[in-house]
Amino acid sequence: MKFTIYGKNMHVTEGMKDALKKKFEKFDRYFDKETEVYATFSKEKNHQMLEVTIPLGKTILRAEERTDDMGGSIEAVVDKLEGQLRKHKTKLQKRYANEPVKFDFDALEPDEEYEEHQPKVVRTKRFAIKPMSVDEATMQMELLGHDFFVFLNSETEDVNVVYMRKDGNFGLIEPIFA
Repeated sequence: MKFTIYGKNMHVTEGMKDALKKKFEKFDRYFDKETEVYATFSKEKNHQMLEVTIPLGKTILRAEERTDDMGGSIEAVVDKLEGQLRKHKTKLQKRYANEPVKFDFDALEPDEEYEEHQPKVVRTKRFAIKPMSVDEATMQMELLGHDFFVFLNSETEDVNVVYMRKDGNFGLIEPIFA
């Protein structure tokens, strides 16, 4: 696997890089050597945070963890990614059945508990979306007490989503049609 490692608000030591690569050796049986792994180490107050993103064609695997020490964050991210792979093995196999993908599904044990109790869409909600600015959408989201809000951006005329971030700020999702 090819690693691209960043540091945000901190310097990433060779020891941290080596620890990350060593923990990710368990994924060598799933991914080929060309698979790219993007890791960002960061420090916020008393927390050590690690965010890992692995693009796989149309799918992106992502895990983020914050703990008191970086070793714990690395371990937690590895566990979370492995759990995601186990949980979604069947769906990923179906999605990439006819495409060359850099993933070996046979090396992965499925999560039987998830397979038995697979979540499904149980409710569909329809609503009229009104043209509004991003500021109006964030205000509306707060007034409703929601974590996100779908709206028609009056500036771009595209459907956008505003959402509440963990740090207390807002995020905006804008579509890009490729």
